[in-house]
Amino acid sequence: MDKVIRIGTRESQLALWQANQVNDLLTAQGYRTELVPIKSEGDIDLVTPLYEIGVQGIFTKSLDLALLNNRIDIAVHSFKDVPTQLPKQIVHAAILQRGPVKDLLVYKNDTNFLSQPDYIANIATSSVRRKAQWLRKYPQHHLHNLRGNVNTRLRKLAEENWDGAIFAVAGLERINVRPANSIDLDWMLPAPAQGAVVAVCREDDQFCLDACAAFNHADTALATHIEREFLRTLMGGCTTPISAYAYIQNNHIHFSGELCSLDGARFFTVSREVPSEQAQHLGQEAAEDIMAQGGAEIVAQIRNAK
Repeated sequence: MDKVIRIGTRESQLALWQANQVNDLLTAQGYRTELVPIKSEGDIDLVTPLYEIGVQGIFTKSLDLALLNNRIDIAVHSFKDVPTQLPKQIVHAAILQRGPVKDLLVYKNDTNFLSQPDYIANIATSSVRRKAQWLRKYPQHHLHNLRGNVNTRLRKLAEENWDGAIFAVAGLERINVRPANSIDLDWMLPAPAQGAVVAVCREDDQFCLDACAAFNHADTALATHIEREFLRTLMGGCTTPISAYAYIQNNHIHFSGELCSLDGARFFTVSREVPSEQAQHLGQEAAEDIMAQGGAEIVAQIRNAK
């Protein structure tokens, strides 16, 4: 195999961890590879809240352009960062077996404030989904914007006068930086495709498609397809508080989805369980259920507010 597969990645520690997973899977099959680090707009602007930047695929756009310009052959992304509509000529080559899906709270001193209804805690996150779900449970708390890669956010939490910050379990555990002072948020429903990693390539690159096909994880691909279909049908992006989680057990798909208003005061939920072979349009049907409940009004309000 003389061809060297160029793997594009962001430069953060977590992004490099993900790219190295793909790299190892390819080299195990005998392919020659090299990593090509590329900066994204989301890495350069660490001040503007993500929902104000308004670019589709803020963390994926630079890699997609490098792919289309033939500077790289494969781009590796956190699947939850990937827009539901891929750029023309780019396709999913493989979805890796999913890691942890939950969110967690890294707290400063203790978690006593979570059981004190009169205490006004200061909690940091840049995710509108996490903000909305947190405010639904703790409407008295103040939420603060927190941007940057995992290490930058942990450092900012240490510097600021905040009580805690919310992270994805996968992001901290994959690079072994989860602090002891952290708790899983079992009640928080994750972002669609959270914990999953995807490799994309040009649709006409059969060499890379064949190379990646060997490590595509079918169960993860099905579950994340359902979650992303739910997101796409609700016409959501990083500006809309949409949560979804699907998993397969005993050949059945279990799905939970949620849409919140930005302040968490209004929310609509849906749960379904169907045989795996009947799950092809589960995400769309669940989203249509949410819209019929009254979710369409929230989606319209958020879109008009932009």
